[in-house]
Amino acid sequence: MEENILYKAGFWIRLGASVLDSLIISVPLVIIAGVLTGNFDADEPIAKLLSALYSILLPVYWYGRTIGKRICGIRIRNYDTHEPPKIGTMLMRVVVAGLVYVITLGIGVIVSAFMVGLREDRRAIHDFIAGTEVVWD
Repeated sequence: MEENILYKAGFWIRLGASVLDSLIISVPLVIIAGVLTGNFDADEPIAKLLSALYSILLPVYWYGRTIGKRICGIRIRNYDTHEPPKIGTMLMRVVVAGLVYVITLGIGVIVSAFMVGLREDRRAIHDFIAGTEVVWD
């Protein structure tokens, strides 16, 4: 039985959730990193580490949602089992896919945006790497 394509989250809602996550999380993370290190710079390695931990751990413990995804009504799930992501899945999605995006000098990010916008299954490169999809909640 094929799922309805409308159940898959598309480009704009995923972008909106990402922007919300950035706005809601970046300021507190910079403050926390600043308190810990005395440096209130957004490029502080501690702030980047905390951001990565947020992106990896929150979806594991919050059933595939980050704050931005929750506000937008979408979530990450395993493509085959439809279960929430586990830690290994999120490591693949964030760390390994991030390395692919860096190695391709950002071209992978652009390709992923087109994939989410144009593919019927709405999956990006990081979704294929991790075996995930983003769906409406």
